[in-house]
Amino acid sequence: MTAYDPAEVVTDIDRIDGGFWAVVIDFESTMTAIRFTHRGRRTMTRPPGDRPWTPLDQQWRTSLDHQAYVGGVTRIRELIAAGEVYQVNLCRILSHDLPDDAYLPALARLLRRGNPAPYEALIHAPELGVDIVCASPERYLWRGGERVVSSPIKGTAVTAAEMLPKDYAENVMIADLVRNDLQHVCEPGSVVVEDLCGVEAHPGLVHLVTNVAGRLRRGVSWRDVLDASFPPGSVSGAPKSSALTTITALEPVPRGPYCGAIGWIDADRGEAELAVGIRTFWATQAYGRRVLNFGAGAGITWGSDPEAEWQETQLKARRLIGLASGGVAP
Repeated sequence: MTAYDPAEVVTDIDRIDGGFWAVVIDFESTMTAIRFTHRGRRTMTRPPGDRPWTPLDQQWRTSLDHQAYVGGVTRIRELIAAGEVYQVNLCRILSHDLPDDAYLPALARLLRRGNPAPYEALIHAPELGVDIVCASPERYLWRGGERVVSSPIKGTAVTAAEMLPKDYAENVMIADLVRNDLQHVCEPGSVVVEDLCGVEAHPGLVHLVTNVAGRLRRGVSWRDVLDASFPPGSVSGAPKSSALTTITALEPVPRGPYCGAIGWIDADRGEAELAVGIRTFWATQAYGRRVLNFGAGAGITWGSDPEAEWQETQLKARRLIGLASGGVAP
């Protein structure tokens, strides 16, 4: 879907009471919603006079280096042993300076060819502070009338045969967390787990995916739904409150759109589709320079091996960073 002619920008979910909106919610819960007067079929064709993507050829910086990330995994396992948390998603943010003429719609077309994704998105509104390219494989929330579906991903490997028992156990744990979240806004007895631990193939890796569906109670608002389910359980942890406290203690920078929600809400039709903001690039201004950011993380449980979890973040970042850097052909 392509939306155009922005008409209004809001930062309060309660102001979404009509119209079609492109929505970005940071992991830290800051929302930007842009209402459009028109929408049409999605297109990634290159307009006349448009410019190509220039590969980024310098070293990417990371908010947590190898030693710090492995240390973070070890600390989470200590907290699990102490009974304070069961699972925590530990993430790091990679960043690279952008040239002045860098144009993210060109990066979006590159990713569409080289890393097609079911929840791809481009929101290019730099004048509004939003410049995001998303190639997410994960659905945070779909709504069609009173039916809602969330599809947490937990378990990542190069092939299905390489999935570990830990991956399946983690998926079940997070699916149960999502089920509990949706029960706060759904009709009693309507929340069900569908397609438990289904295997989905994506470029360069496979994931375990579970669908959790329910029927919303009458009168439930958009704020009610988001308050019950955000941030997504798959990128926070369980119990969610304890996991968020641990994330704040161990991650040195905010996640921003990474691990948040990216997508659209049609308030007239009562419909929405929001992806979990993973496999996502976003541009920011920092210290007078323009920076491209990308996040990668892994779910940590008692069964986690610190080095293997670091390698999982490398696997998740490898293809998309490679595309942006010119090291992987689309």
